[in-house]
Amino acid sequence: MALGSKELATDQLDGFDKDRLVEELRKAKEELFNLRFQSATGQLESHGRLRSVKRDIARVYTVLRERELGIRPEVVAPVEEAKPAKAEKPKKARKASTKDEPSVDTEASEEDAK
Repeated sequence: MALGSKELATDQLDGFDKDRLVEELRKAKEELFNLRFQSATGQLESHGRLRSVKRDIARVYTVLRERELGIRPEVVAPVEEAKPAKAEKPKKARKASTKDEPSVDTEASEEDAK
């Protein structure tokens, strides 16, 4: 696969379930639309990218069709991409203030106002 993108290799597509393939197809079509728009407005820098995205779309369609015909086996367990887990910061708990209980800041500001 010298000309296609390295993101959607056939071996990698074999590990995706049908929903994931449809999602990849949607993203590739959206990218192709954006690339065509850039080409029409003269902003496209890499014309080879159009060709590789078209090939990616064809590759996904081929895998989906081969699965329909039984040529390519269905995926039993979908392959998850190894993404580094983002460490989420714990959210600070806010003190719930009620109307009956004035906060310390409110009491201090009321005393300063007097």
